[in-house]
Amino acid sequence: MVGLSPLARVRQAVLDVLFPSRCVGCGAYGSFLCSSCQAELPCARPPRCPVCWQPQRQGDACGRCREERPAFQGARSLYLYQGVAREAVHALKYNYLSALAQPMAQLMARYVEEEAIEADLLVAVPLYARRQRLRGYNQSALLARELSRRCGLPLAGRGLARRRNTPPQARSADAEARKRNVTDAFVADRRWVEGKRILLIDDVMTTGATLDACARALRQAGAASVWALTFARED
Repeated sequence: MVGLSPLARVRQAVLDVLFPSRCVGCGAYGSFLCSSCQAELPCARPPRCPVCWQPQRQGDACGRCREERPAFQGARSLYLYQGVAREAVHALKYNYLSALAQPMAQLMARYVEEEAIEADLLVAVPLYARRQRLRGYNQSALLARELSRRCGLPLAGRGLARRRNTPPQARSADAEARKRNVTDAFVADRRWVEGKRILLIDDVMTTGATLDACARALRQAGAASVWALTFARED
């Protein structure tokens, strides 16, 4: 339960007693994400845009990235945001199943190793402080902590902060609205990120607006490069 607030630890302990580990995909007892359901997760396979990972017929940059390139060098997502992958993200994010961060991060760590993603530092997409207190944890930070433990990469827990309480991106109607929602919403600490190759961690990618805003703040603080990695993405 590393990364959980005291209230969230109590809540998780109660949930563990009342509701033993049960797979979010098939309901089988023993694991929150069983091996059978892991094998059925819908992979976000190429060909895709090498920058935003949007599906493409060819591996060239998509029209949107050619017109306005994001602040991150590239984004990668393991799975499509559907089926068991969607259930896992929702359970971690909204149903207080913080233990799901462990199997999800294990899959992300395997991807980092297989794809030989190089980084000096992990940074999680932050929540606004008040929202994190209400939820008890930041799901992206939980994924980043588990990924740090499994990959041996240091985690800059205070490298990036959300300086204003933006409405949830899911409420924004389109890509432009999402972009306006998070413009200048983040600030990075130069002491942590200057000169570092950053791997930015989040649970799900939709339009990429949040990742772009975070990457912009990190680059302004002197980061040498920023790549983004999410568990899932909407196509």
